[in-house]
Amino acid sequence: MKDARVKNDVTAEDAAAGASDAAAGTAGTAAAREAPTPRGGAPRAGAPRPGAWRLSLSGAVGLLALALGVSLVAAVGLGPVAIPFAEVWSMIADAWWPGAATGPPTGPLATIVLDIRLPRVLLGAVVGAGLAVTGAVMQGVLRNPLADPYLIGASSGASLGAVLALLSGAAGAGSWAGSWFGALSLPLSAFAGAMATFALVVLLARRGGQLATTRLILSGVAVAALAEAVTSFIVLSSPEAQLRSALFWTLGGLSGTQWSDLWAPTAVVLGAAAWFWTRAGLLNALVLGEEGATSLGVEVNRVRWRLIAVCAVTVGAVVSVSGGIGFVALMVPHAVRMLVGGDNRWVLPVSALGGALLMVWVDVGARMLNQPDEIPIGVITAVLGAPFFLALLSRSDRRTL
Repeated sequence: MKDARVKNDVTAEDAAAGASDAAAGTAGTAAAREAPTPRGGAPRAGAPRPGAWRLSLSGAVGLLALALGVSLVAAVGLGPVAIPFAEVWSMIADAWWPGAATGPPTGPLATIVLDIRLPRVLLGAVVGAGLAVTGAVMQGVLRNPLADPYLIGASSGASLGAVLALLSGAAGAGSWAGSWFGALSLPLSAFAGAMATFALVVLLARRGGQLATTRLILSGVAVAALAEAVTSFIVLSSPEAQLRSALFWTLGGLSGTQWSDLWAPTAVVLGAAAWFWTRAGLLNALVLGEEGATSLGVEVNRVRWRLIAVCAVTVGAVVSVSGGIGFVALMVPHAVRMLVGGDNRWVLPVSALGGALLMVWVDVGARMLNQPDEIPIGVITAVLGAPFFLALLSRSDRRTL
């Protein structure tokens, strides 16, 4: 199980490096511009504020895509065993496109690159993209800059589902779930927990068939707090041998990632991100408020239900393989809006790329800052998130003055 392999990445790399050492011993818009202000009126909705610097959509997407591609290869080379960038690229190219470089990769370093680090780095990018894009959507749907997908209880529910499966033995190899689903039994348990808590939040938030945003936020906070309390009680009551694995789901991490962990969340995140982007115009309308959106012909209640439901599924899929990782869904959309403005046709793709880039480097820090142990990713994102929001608060105060 993933939780039982918290230190296996370092151990496997050290063993492989030892074998390698022994062998070696023998031998958007076209350009950023300000929106014109109509005479006697306010700037048009979603337009950049006068005097604010903005990147074009194509420039932001291209820059982030390039940075992400380079970062993926660089991150694979970083760890207890350092591997040069060119060598990492050669191994990946030969593995995916045979004959592209020097030949089929073999040996202990190839095991480190292709079987240990590469799936982990790619999963980190998927997790970051999923959290960031759902954060941007939730902030638009709820018209609240502090909203994030965890408000719907999916993260807390996933942690509770995973901890229950771990400590009850339901995800073990000898259980019925383990015999049916194998290594997927634990992520499926976490996903089921996420969907159960989301269903409870929706049930509490409904009023006459309508989705009230205030009730949704309050219900989400209450259900998440209840799930976290139950999870904490179970963890504290668990045997010491199982304590570390249970804590993984409350703090988040990517240790022990295998290729089998990657495919389901990748498919969900890519599909959800594409679907969200096709609804970017509806999100822009929701920012105008319920009356404004309705006047434009938007069926507000139905659109909200669908967007929030897809957010819940996406977050459930992501958290089921990474545990609870906070602040990414809050930080990235804020930073993106400062760069490209408030149009969700721009915000969504740039947020996805920015979240992926952030998570790749946060994971590098998690495995390198406290060797040979790892720091939970949720701890690092919290350390980054606190000063980020203090800086936002200071910036807001200066504008007020």
